[in-house]
Amino acid sequence: MTETIKPRSGDKVANYVEQFKEVAMKEMKLYKIPASITLAQGILESGSGFGRLSVEANNHFGIKCHSAWTGERIYHDDDEDQECFRKYVSPDYSYRDHSLFLTQRKRYAGLFKLDKDDYKGWAQGLRKAGYATDKRYPQKLISLIERYELYQYDAIVLGNPVKTYSETTTSTDTTQRHIVKSGDTLYGIAKKYNITVAQLKTFNSLKSTTLSIGQVLIVKPISKDF
Repeated sequence: MTETIKPRSGDKVANYVEQFKEVAMKEMKLYKIPASITLAQGILESGSGFGRLSVEANNHFGIKCHSAWTGERIYHDDDEDQECFRKYVSPDYSYRDHSLFLTQRKRYAGLFKLDKDDYKGWAQGLRKAGYATDKRYPQKLISLIERYELYQYDAIVLGNPVKTYSETTTSTDTTQRHIVKSGDTLYGIAKKYNITVAQLKTFNSLKSTTLSIGQVLIVKPISKDF
């Protein structure tokens, strides 16, 4: 039986990231593909989970059937009319097949020589290896990664400190952020940064005390001169 996931309303991209970040990090641990790249590709290829292939076939990466595919399939107009695409029982299978697709093909072998957090190198390399025909594909991936700070998930897997894109590109942004780890609570985080739980909830527009691993919390907002 095919399991389809109905996308949530609101910020489509942010919701997609929240829904699939754990899967992307798991795949990174197993197959050494940056979680940031996996998420950005999923967002772009699936239309944040709203595209026909993702909704009807759980295909989040636009992977076509090719000759070796023996599973279910769906037909969809792409470079040519009614091309054959793979159909999966759930999005998790699509994520796993994406990992296998990249690791089992020689044309992508050079990507695995890059640093595990080199998302720019991966974005450029995917295009050069023929994953996509769009000349702007690397820029689209990089833009998504930096806008939604997807590189933080690479850092979590690698155990590295996280710097936000705004902090690395401007000295006037004094925002401080905390990446939620296992065992973190709002009270503990607030105490660590010498703020109240109420302030922490206000900074992040939180309506509950529920946290998820990898969640980014603002613990000191941008200072403004009036």
